[in-house]
Amino acid sequence: MTDPVLILTMKWGTLYGAEDVNRLARQVRRHLARPHRFICFTDDATGIGEGVEALPLPELGLPAGHGDTRWRKLALFRRDLGGFAGATALFLDLDLVVVDDLGPFFDLPGDFRIIRDDDLFRPKPLRQINPARDRFLHSVGNSSVFRYRVGAHAYILDAYLADPAAATKGYEISQQFQSAQLAAHGHLNYWPRGWCVSFKNDCVGRGLGSYLRDPACPEGAKIVLFAGDPKMADVFTGKGGKWYRRIGNIDWLRAAWQA
Repeated sequence: MTDPVLILTMKWGTLYGAEDVNRLARQVRRHLARPHRFICFTDDATGIGEGVEALPLPELGLPAGHGDTRWRKLALFRRDLGGFAGATALFLDLDLVVVDDLGPFFDLPGDFRIIRDDDLFRPKPLRQINPARDRFLHSVGNSSVFRYRVGAHAYILDAYLADPAAATKGYEISQQFQSAQLAAHGHLNYWPRGWCVSFKNDCVGRGLGSYLRDPACPEGAKIVLFAGDPKMADVFTGKGGKWYRRIGNIDWLRAAWQA
């Protein structure tokens, strides 16, 4: 019998609550037929429902005197994460909506897969002023949705812990550092473009075009993300983040979100 795959997410602090975890778990159950375990690493399991395994947040392992925990997600690359070493896991952030079958995320070959961050945004021609920087940013993976073999990429965490201060000084956010390490080891591979889409850039009409049509889910999309502004909570209250961005009717998104 095939071992169940893992769905991982993380919740700490007060930005997201137990219902966000439970809601995502329902979306996964609706869109993933194969056996799986839904794991939430959290500092507060209160209210997390049946069908979700709540485990303590994994230790980042920072050296003494270094209390910066902004890059907490890198703890997912611990060799001994939750006792799951060797298991195949799909990590999902809490601020996304699953809209179609998740099975293909496990069928695609390769040890590691992630969103190319630039696939969620429109072109940024001014970045080309610095070609080297532009090339690097074009390679960065967005860590909202990635699949990996637990324990197989511990070199990412090792490199961070070797000098956390240098890492946070040299890279703006953890996914940049993570991508650089993956690329150096030949493991930086992306999901097909269009599987993970941006709500504001791929679903909403551009500029005043948002007043001409309601948001629509692109054909082939499996996950809708809320990169930049507006955030997911804003969208569901009708806020577009800009005066010229109308949200309109999002019944299809709300139905998928509520699952």
